[in-house]
Amino acid sequence: MQHYAMEQMRNVVLLSHSGAGKTSLSEAMLFNSGAITRLGKVDQGNTTADYEPEEVKRKISIYLSLLPCEWRGFKVNVIDTPGYADFVTEVKSAVRIADGAIIVVCAASGVEVGTELVWGYAEEHKIPRLIFVNKIDRENADFFKVVEQLQSCFGRRCLPIQLPIGSEEDFQGVVDVAKMKAYSGSQWQEGEVPDSMASQVEAFREKLVEAVAETDDNLIAKYLEGEELTEEEVLTGLRAATLGGQVVPILVGSALKNMGVKMMLDALCYYLPSPKDRDQVRAINHGTKEEETIALDPTAPLAAQVFKTSADPYVGKLTYFRVYGGTIHSDSTVWNSTKSKAERIGQLYMLRGKAQEPVPHLIAGDIGAVAKLADTGTGDTLCDRDHPLTLPFVELAPSVFSVAVHPKTKADLDKMGTALARLTEEDHSLQVRRDPDTLETILSGVGEAQLEVAADKMLRKFGVDVGMEIPKVPYKETITLATKAEYKHKKQTGGHGQYGHVFLELEPLARGEGYKFGRRVVGGVVPKNYIPAVEKGVAEAINEGVLAKYPVTDIKVTLYDGSYHSVDSSDISFKIAGAHALRKGLSQAQPVLIEPIMNLRITVPESYIGDIIGDLNSKRAKVLGMNPEDGLNIIEAQAPMAEVLRYAIDLRSMTQGRGSYQMEFSHYEEVPAHVVQKIIAEREKQG
Repeated sequence: MQHYAMEQMRNVVLLSHSGAGKTSLSEAMLFNSGAITRLGKVDQGNTTADYEPEEVKRKISIYLSLLPCEWRGFKVNVIDTPGYADFVTEVKSAVRIADGAIIVVCAASGVEVGTELVWGYAEEHKIPRLIFVNKIDRENADFFKVVEQLQSCFGRRCLPIQLPIGSEEDFQGVVDVAKMKAYSGSQWQEGEVPDSMASQVEAFREKLVEAVAETDDNLIAKYLEGEELTEEEVLTGLRAATLGGQVVPILVGSALKNMGVKMMLDALCYYLPSPKDRDQVRAINHGTKEEETIALDPTAPLAAQVFKTSADPYVGKLTYFRVYGGTIHSDSTVWNSTKSKAERIGQLYMLRGKAQEPVPHLIAGDIGAVAKLADTGTGDTLCDRDHPLTLPFVELAPSVFSVAVHPKTKADLDKMGTALARLTEEDHSLQVRRDPDTLETILSGVGEAQLEVAADKMLRKFGVDVGMEIPKVPYKETITLATKAEYKHKKQTGGHGQYGHVFLELEPLARGEGYKFGRRVVGGVVPKNYIPAVEKGVAEAINEGVLAKYPVTDIKVTLYDGSYHSVDSSDISFKIAGAHALRKGLSQAQPVLIEPIMNLRITVPESYIGDIIGDLNSKRAKVLGMNPEDGLNIIEAQAPMAEVLRYAIDLRSMTQGRGSYQMEFSHYEEVPAHVVQKIIAEREKQG
């Protein structure tokens, strides 16, 4: 591939609801540009973008994919992204490093939940965008209905610059509204607008010209005076309006049949921005501790950001990055300002799916990859050591869905920790922790599908076979009354016997205070050298309560009396006595079961509030308040962990994916009596 100046580059992310045809569109773009010679299909598992086994198996995109191509003197870095909500981290990373977006909408399904979500991401980053209405050849396709939906959801700035000639099986071509030309036939020859569409095309052109004129003082003056705008004025004004976000052009075609894709490539190169057309990129200078603007220039100091890491046990780590300022060279050394470490850069690559093309350097505005960096991870900034900068990165989606992972064999146990560490390095939205109460390894992510993919990847890449289960709830037991308990351990078997005698006082503590041990013995009734043995016996026994064998907490145990035998007493005797006295005391002190309560912050559109509140009430939750925020509603609530272990699935179902939430531990609370018996019965079943 030849070298391009920044003005001739386009970094474009494909966004949509799952199944709208992004990957098919990217494949057609590569085919038309000559980057590939055969048009792959998602159903056949042979597309350039979806090359990972997990993607081929599921027939969906799971990871973002870089797909550079050349088109009419431009280098287009196409970034294909997943449409499924569980893989939103890949989408957000791609949006962060793109300069423009193409939002793909299915002509039959119209605007869907995922369309709304990705539109929000593009708005958040102020990315100029085009809309491509795909699958116009499908049954029930309705371009004009989709246009109405787009304008209803996203405003009147969504304007068609193309209209389809025919629909469903009769789709034959498109009319360019700005140029007032039709393109149809096997070679999409240019022709006149069909007579049957003349009035319709004229009406849409009038709306387009009016919208373009409103964005420019000179054009609006000419328009209001009744003068006709020239084709060049309309096109130039439309580009300026698109870059400024005042207009979002709508195009139409069929990616699978490769119809309208060349015109879409033309529109992409003309209407969407080069890296130089975007807003200034800001970074923190480590030397001055102040924010500065990065010079979008190949000769400026280096500023590059890592947006994806791929870990492979054979190839090693592959690091994807975008260069914002300066130039990065193969076989050089750069400074990782995030980790404050120097990194040796080996061979740089331009990636196209899994194919790697070596390149000598990458200039500002371009995207590429390098293998085997030692310390660099996703989100890190690479720069010059004498000009250290840190670029801000995307906020990760909260990891709210958790499973307990366990190895299936002893060999898997030895490798599981390493495999999980590599996975979390690759995907920062995955988190691993060890639950100290249940002793389970907990893997958390955005959703169920993401964790299933993680398990598949562990087996394929690292040879680790794991099972996944719903995590255990770390119930605990405590007491509600103060009590005293005595236990005498006496055993005579010939020779030295065993003798230990203790009196314990048990008192309930406030929630969250844990376990405390005290002593109040006088006169040496229990010799000092045996007191640690009593404490040890109590500490071990407290791990298994008397109700359902859960650990006991929020209790103070005080040793206040006892007796000993000069010959038969021993550490083991007092340890046994301490443990038995504790169990006896627990039974007397009206023990109760307590459960973890979680804080929930749920963000949903107003229309779903009734359903959410009703569902929370069925989960023994307490709604603490509601607040409007950015057109949505925030519901603050508290609920038992046992009721919300699968809340990610419930919320997605109730809101069709429009809701999101964050969850964190709050405190422990007593379990209601009617629930206790179920928990005890379940515990007995587990043995």
